[in-house]
Amino acid sequence: MVRVVGVQFNDSGKIYSFDSLDLDIKVGDGVVVETIHGKELGFAREASYDRDEEEIGRQLKPVIRVATEYDLERYRENVIKASEASEVFKDLVAKHNLDMKLVDCAYTFDNQKLLFYFTSDGRVDFRELVKELAYIYKTRIELRQIGVRDGARMLGGLGPCGQELCCSRFLKDFDNVTIRMAKDQGLSLTPSKISGMCGRLMCCLRYEQDVYEERLKELPDLKEIVITPEGEGKVVERYAIKDEVKVQIEKNDSFEYHIFSVDDLKMKYKRGCEECKCPKKNNN
Repeated sequence: MVRVVGVQFNDSGKIYSFDSLDLDIKVGDGVVVETIHGKELGFAREASYDRDEEEIGRQLKPVIRVATEYDLERYRENVIKASEASEVFKDLVAKHNLDMKLVDCAYTFDNQKLLFYFTSDGRVDFRELVKELAYIYKTRIELRQIGVRDGARMLGGLGPCGQELCCSRFLKDFDNVTIRMAKDQGLSLTPSKISGMCGRLMCCLRYEQDVYEERLKELPDLKEIVITPEGEGKVVERYAIKDEVKVQIEKNDSFEYHIFSVDDLKMKYKRGCEECKCPKKNNN
């Protein structure tokens, strides 16, 4: 068994698992850990718990120590220096006329590396920029291009619902979101109404999709011919949560539209067989 603790390196970042080595670590404590980038200072966001090594499937990096006051002071100094470096970075980007938008800047805990996270619509040749930054700061410079969703997570903000962005608050991974989900849920397809701060489809479209898919299976398909109390008509809209459909009924050379509960409908043909005139399917 391994004693695991969840560590986060910034307020909106992903939580990573580390081997606590039986250290007494409480939620909120600063910890110095070994990462692929060297030593880093993060904060415990999940209480320590035991986990089987086979479940983990890899060897976890260790927690070196609980952060001392000296470690925390060094961390705060790095934050201030990174903020100053951000302004220099923006000036140099403007000087070289590069299509880059800075999202975040950070020093590693040991000051051996200065990292800049940026977004861009395409590939950027930043070799000259790196040379100037290395000359100014006399340390290793690393520029990382990230996606717009990761950029929104790091910047944070409020969504159209008025709450803090899901990606900043609790989402650990980004699930695939498609326009079909918005269609299934009967939402407006206007980009501004279904897009998040990042400009991509809102992550919350995924939350209820499984429920919608199950409910839609119980409803007639769009354009399916059904028999209603008002006569025969064609399904033009579906309301999954209410178990209702809107039906277009032709009367006196014009069309009328009525909403019916699925319990009030009968299918005229088997699904997918409207053209071949299969026998009627009675749902009752």
